[in-house]
Amino acid sequence: MAGKRSKSSERWLRRQKKDYFVRSAQKEGVVSRAHYKLRDLDLKYGLVSSKSRVLELGAAPGGWSNYIESKLSNKGTLIAVDPLPITIGADTQVVVGCAGNETVDAEIAERVQEIGGLSLVLSDMAPNMTGVRAVDQARSMELADLVLTAAFKWLHNGGHMALKAFQGEGLDEWVAAARKHFDSVLITKPKSSRAESREVFVVARRFEPKRDALERLV
Repeated sequence: MAGKRSKSSERWLRRQKKDYFVRSAQKEGVVSRAHYKLRDLDLKYGLVSSKSRVLELGAAPGGWSNYIESKLSNKGTLIAVDPLPITIGADTQVVVGCAGNETVDAEIAERVQEIGGLSLVLSDMAPNMTGVRAVDQARSMELADLVLTAAFKWLHNGGHMALKAFQGEGLDEWVAAARKHFDSVLITKPKSSRAESREVFVVARRFEPKRDALERLV
């Protein structure tokens, strides 16, 4: 016999049933409501083209991956990275593991070299939440640093970057530092992101790396 659900689980289930984007994902057959977050960002900022060469960090379960695949032609490439299973198409390259791991980064570097560099770095990564806000925020900023490091390693000049972040200590300073290396960096919250969530997205466009500042930035 199944155990009784907690009150928090019941609230979550009720919210899921009422959520427009959850219901839309089920109706349209997309992997998750995250699909709509990237769609909103792309429609507003023009991140993904048919020829994009994309690195997606934290790709599971595949909500963003599926959206990217729908935009790419046979001249575009998606490299999806995650230790967990990803629902993806046959043409997507998968790297199993966590970015920042030496072995994983070596495999990413090899694949990026094969396709001639990247035009877009994406991340929907979030830390495993402890419930301690200061700890969770610090871990979120560590993930942001990891994404920015990937951009410095593999993103072409003029390329773009977009990542999930959380409102809190360190984010404004991180964005200010990133502006030294991109023509435009802004914080946005797509309509498909729940209003009550601290989740936001940083969109950085037109990469212009200043290598002498890299050590101070990451």
